[in-house]
Amino acid sequence: MQFKRLLFQTHRWTGVVLALFMFIWFLSGLVIVYAPSTIQNRGDQLARAETLQPGSDWLPLGLAWTQAHTGSDPRSNIVEGRLVQHLSGPAWLIEDSQGKRHAISAISGQTLRVSADEAVQIGARWLGRPDTDLQFLETFEHDATMRNQEALRPFHRLAVNDAAGTQLTISAHTGEVIRVADRIDRGLFWIGNWLHLFRPLDSLGWGESRRDVLLWVSGVTLLATLTGLIVGWLRWRPGWAGKPTYSEGRVHPYRVFWFRWHFWGGLIGGIAAFLWILSGFINNNPWQLFSSANANRQEINRFLGAKAPTALLDWEPGSVASLPPDTVELRWRRLGDDAILLAAQRDGTLQALDPATPVFSDAALLAAVSRLAGEVPIATHRLLTEYDSYYYPRHGRGNDNRPLPVLQVDLADAGATRLYIDPQQGRLLLKQDQSRRVYRWLFSALHYWDFGWLYARPLWDAWMLVWIGFGLVLSVSGLVLAWKRLALTFKPKRHSAAKAKGQKAPLGDLAAEQPRS
Repeated sequence: MQFKRLLFQTHRWTGVVLALFMFIWFLSGLVIVYAPSTIQNRGDQLARAETLQPGSDWLPLGLAWTQAHTGSDPRSNIVEGRLVQHLSGPAWLIEDSQGKRHAISAISGQTLRVSADEAVQIGARWLGRPDTDLQFLETFEHDATMRNQEALRPFHRLAVNDAAGTQLTISAHTGEVIRVADRIDRGLFWIGNWLHLFRPLDSLGWGESRRDVLLWVSGVTLLATLTGLIVGWLRWRPGWAGKPTYSEGRVHPYRVFWFRWHFWGGLIGGIAAFLWILSGFINNNPWQLFSSANANRQEINRFLGAKAPTALLDWEPGSVASLPPDTVELRWRRLGDDAILLAAQRDGTLQALDPATPVFSDAALLAAVSRLAGEVPIATHRLLTEYDSYYYPRHGRGNDNRPLPVLQVDLADAGATRLYIDPQQGRLLLKQDQSRRVYRWLFSALHYWDFGWLYARPLWDAWMLVWIGFGLVLSVSGLVLAWKRLALTFKPKRHSAAKAKGQKAPLGDLAAEQPRS
């Protein structure tokens, strides 16, 4: 009996403390599932880019870098170069070996910076509207909406004169449109990602502690949910096989409306809620159980090779005889001593300009793996033409970051590391060891339900909506009961007087009702 009492008290008071957090998580999770992404991916940017027509006076990539960065060796610095039509003329958009981005004029070799006025012109072209319809708001460095875009900062924010309250965010570094969001989109972002991940702590200067706070809150919520499941199962009396039920044939002891909803929400949806909270707890990498999710900068540089090949640096844009229709970008990618020039079309199609080398050879790809792995040998490799359980696109995201076909390479190391490599662009798309594969099932599978036949839409949508619905019922009823419990706790005299008169207390201690014979 003492154990049962401890169980009930633990569930009651952890629920009182954390009911609001559970409600926020389920509500914001629903928003995250269906709120559209406001970050413009490469496909969005290509669709609105200007057609490219290289001229004979356009500078090679290596020469443009040398003129912009006197004394800096382009061979050891350039990772990728993209030739685009910039507002002020043709420009090389370059990623260097430190992950930084550079925009350099392909005519003068000068480093480009986008002013506020130029940002307004870029926004007007993007939207196909006169620039008088746009208003410059601010230039900023950091913003919660621009996570994972640090290499492109600072940013210009513009307001569009429309009924939806649309805003554009443009990189002052490269002139690329990064984010387009109307008033509703911005509201959904704050309700979704900002609340779900406790982003307000960043604004309060507690960003470094946010992950620890998430870990502790999700851990205690996990305890509240587990004890609630046990309490629900102990109190459920379905009357099967002639076993006793509660009075009037009820299968639970609760008469109060919110108690009944909380009981059924927990009994039916409690396991799903427990798995969601468990996977959220795992996502915070407790005790550093799992390795890093991505290859770091040093690993990427080893994979690519120390020096950019001469063909990439010395190629003259004016030497191109013809381009595929609607080409809006020319993109150099490199691996070791090999380089491929790709033409990106407005519809997102990538085509190698040299038909003899449409993709990097197996030898170049495996040599890149060997540079990354060092003394660790390659165990197996194969070309995948279909997605598997670890390499697949997430719902709501484009396939450009998970292209097919892809080369899968397994290393013979202690962690059984597996690499997924894009043979067309030579990109290391995914790096997973055994711990990350375990993480995939403990977090992704339980949090996003992204596996097997369940991942097919609209079945996935129905599954998510049903269980999120039960989670909302559970959390809302828990929130009401927590409020009532606190009100009752701080009004002990009223509660005691009611019991003395033989009346029911406001909450009704119906959990103590015994099953009838």
